[in-house]
Amino acid sequence: MSFLWPKVEPNQEFQGLVCEGANVLPSKFIEDAFRDGYGKVVNIRRLDEVINSINGWYMERGLFGMVSGIEILSGGVIRLQVSEAEVNNVTIRFLDRTGEPTVGKTRPETILRQLTTKKGQVYSMLQGKRDVDTLLTMGIMEDVSIIPQPAGDSNKIDLTLNIVERKSGGGISAGGGISSGITSGPLAGLIGSCAIYHKNLFGKNQKLNVSLERGQIDSIFRINYTDPWIEGDDTRTSRSIMIQNSRTPTLVHGNQPDSNSFTIGRVTAGIEYGRPFRPKWNGTLGVIFQRTGAHDDKGNPVIRDFYSSPLTASGNTHDDMLLAKLETVYTGSGDPGSSMFAFNMDQGIPVWPEWLFFNRVNARARKGLVLGLACFHLSLSGGHVVGNFPPHEAFAIGGTNSVRGYEEGAVGSGRSCAVGCGEVSFPLTGPVEGVIFADYGTDLGSGTTVPGDPAGVRRKPGSGYGYGLGIRVDSPLGPLRLEYAFNDQRKGRFHFGVGLRN
Repeated sequence: MSFLWPKVEPNQEFQGLVCEGANVLPSKFIEDAFRDGYGKVVNIRRLDEVINSINGWYMERGLFGMVSGIEILSGGVIRLQVSEAEVNNVTIRFLDRTGEPTVGKTRPETILRQLTTKKGQVYSMLQGKRDVDTLLTMGIMEDVSIIPQPAGDSNKIDLTLNIVERKSGGGISAGGGISSGITSGPLAGLIGSCAIYHKNLFGKNQKLNVSLERGQIDSIFRINYTDPWIEGDDTRTSRSIMIQNSRTPTLVHGNQPDSNSFTIGRVTAGIEYGRPFRPKWNGTLGVIFQRTGAHDDKGNPVIRDFYSSPLTASGNTHDDMLLAKLETVYTGSGDPGSSMFAFNMDQGIPVWPEWLFFNRVNARARKGLVLGLACFHLSLSGGHVVGNFPPHEAFAIGGTNSVRGYEEGAVGSGRSCAVGCGEVSFPLTGPVEGVIFADYGTDLGSGTTVPGDPAGVRRKPGSGYGYGLGIRVDSPLGPLRLEYAFNDQRKGRFHFGVGLRN
């Protein structure tokens, strides 16, 4: 930018500075820009450099601001005029896929409260991009754009949000998958699923999902309602209500010598509240009621396994428990070198004398380190339970997401556990990566403290390691993992998984 400078007295020295209209531009930046000119003759070329540096400061931050005028007053005082475009009004315009105006299903207030750009702020294109990304992650928008326009003759601007909603907020879906917890049978691990869902109840971005998953011997029926941001709350608190009926195999009491199998049935209902409390940190509090019990392949209740180990803590056909849940999660940037940490605690509350009283904690951490084209990942997890807890809830060690080279739960099961993994990944071609890994897991000598010692009677070692290599392919579901590992007993095994290790 260049200026036509007014007539000034010759050889006038710079003695002072007056800056007007700069609300977000740091005063220190302005002072530093002019500092080396104090007491010196005003240099027009130098002023042009300073103006360009100020304009560059705004451009680097995506802010709508610039130097709009400069004047040299008598006595060597420079008056700098800065124009910053403040946000005036924010309006929403719903469009169809052809770009024509239409009637939206989402309530405007539900959209506006997602924006960090507020009236009176200097408009930032970078902040606007983050707002667009936030709106898209709601899952109910197909396209979002922000159009700034001058607000009359003032220095302010009006923002128009052009929003194209998804064609339908609800529907029916069906699919299939693989469970790593089932390792035998003609249809080992195959799971079919169907769901009825709505992603934008009442136009408030509230979500309802009714789903059924059915496998070879396991099944999960779940009703889940989620409000991602409770109306009237200023801290982005979410609420989730869940009812679930599931039947899953137990890794702790598996491998029955008589070839009979049984599953653990759980009827669960609870409510959870979560919110971010620091950048990259989220917390969850909840109360969950759960009734659990074991059943044979005919659906009859079972209270002991083949080795007479108890399957419930109470000795009855089922255990009842009311759990107070606490969870905190730190999530890094998602880059290969980022970190993750999660801590969970469940406290059993004995409202009735027969209800279980115990405390269970577990934690997971993962750290990445970029080494040229390769990336090193270290992950650690561990947990401990005290009190009267269901034996089938012991920590199961071994398998695809634990110690590879072993079957699921084949290393051990205990009141305590510790599992570590080191991996080196490197690019091969396109979305395909190669991986070299080593795992180690132990029950910390706690296997015998689980009622009935289910690990001991099955001769599980209690600790073990595995190592191997594999490939990973990026997909919309997350990394697809195919790995082959040897364990410390020199036995090899293939593992297939979806997503990062737990």
